[in-house]
Amino acid sequence: MGQTSTLPASSPSSITSSGTLLRVLAAASFCHLLNDMVQSLLPSIYPILKGPFHLNFTQIGYITLTYQIIASLLQPFVGHFTDRTPRTYSLPIGMTFTLAGLLLFAIAPTFAWLIFASSLIGVGSAIFHPESSRIARMASGGHHGFAQSFFQVGGNTGSAIGPLLAAFIVLPRGQVGMAWFSIPVILGIVILIWISRWYKASRTLTAAKADTGPSHHAHLSRGKIIGAITVLVALIFSKYFYLASLTSYYTFYLISHFQVSVRTSQELLFLFLAAVAAGTLIGGPVGDRYGRKYVIWVSILGVLPFTLILPYANLTWTALLSVIIGFVLSSAFSAILVYAQELVPGRIGMISGLFFGFAFGMGGIGAAVLGHLADATSITHVYHLCAYLPAIGLLTGFLPNLEPAKKH
Repeated sequence: MGQTSTLPASSPSSITSSGTLLRVLAAASFCHLLNDMVQSLLPSIYPILKGPFHLNFTQIGYITLTYQIIASLLQPFVGHFTDRTPRTYSLPIGMTFTLAGLLLFAIAPTFAWLIFASSLIGVGSAIFHPESSRIARMASGGHHGFAQSFFQVGGNTGSAIGPLLAAFIVLPRGQVGMAWFSIPVILGIVILIWISRWYKASRTLTAAKADTGPSHHAHLSRGKIIGAITVLVALIFSKYFYLASLTSYYTFYLISHFQVSVRTSQELLFLFLAAVAAGTLIGGPVGDRYGRKYVIWVSILGVLPFTLILPYANLTWTALLSVIIGFVLSSAFSAILVYAQELVPGRIGMISGLFFGFAFGMGGIGAAVLGHLADATSITHVYHLCAYLPAIGLLTGFLPNLEPAKKH
């Protein structure tokens, strides 16, 4: 702990210097990588668990639903609470819940224990995301879109490498191989303690400036703000309901439709999730420069032609189209989140919790609903149906313009 104490002991100028802010932002992004890597392990090991636990697609959907719906329901409350009463050490506490869920997953003897383990991971995410998003904004230096994208790309990178690591670490060892991932999670807890010390030292110096941006929405009525939030929520529904079809069932689709091996399906899932990470990194800076509404337009509605083609493609084109869809669709979230934060300034935790929570909820509900649909029809039918979801992006036209295009 000797090294971690040097930052809070520094002068106020060093705490808020650009170098320090970038290190904090990088640390938060890396911990986001570790947190979401654990979450992405769950869908990637479903083929490993399906046989020994005799799981059907509906039960697999319930595992996803459990951790995502718990995170969905808790995150807005966590964000609202910490807006009013900051808890500087909540981040390492949240990741400790994730660690407990991970270890329980490695030794769970029954389906009920798998559900309980996934609920602990959900609690960890509910605590982690609103507060870490606040840290990212505090460390943004005014470049809010870039900071959220940089923070988000850590999570998406973790989601991308999770299935790849599962293929080489969990698959040869079985369920117990999950325990190996406790090592990076413990590292994340140590880093989050360092971030929490910086947060505690800098909160009084930077919280007011970080949580209050220009009031671009001053000309909007309360009704228009609520309407804009409603449109953003609908766009989140479109994005994450569709993503649930890929993150939870893409491996099964590839195995059943193209007769590939489990390892090949996980490697192709990695390519899709890597494209998601790359697209996330692009969305925020582009939104900072040209306006977030334009990013939302292209990101949601722009994937519609590709989602419509996907169910008819061969294996090579399926892999390519999934990469395009992941890259384009993923650029939306940072733009949507910062847009919402600027609609309701001063409520960073609540807005972050609401949108992260709704995203988790839609992913969880989508996994459960689509799993039930796959049992009743087929995996292929799921992709035919979900192909039309990006058309909801047409609602972007109802969003007010909050800012002019920025040029640097």
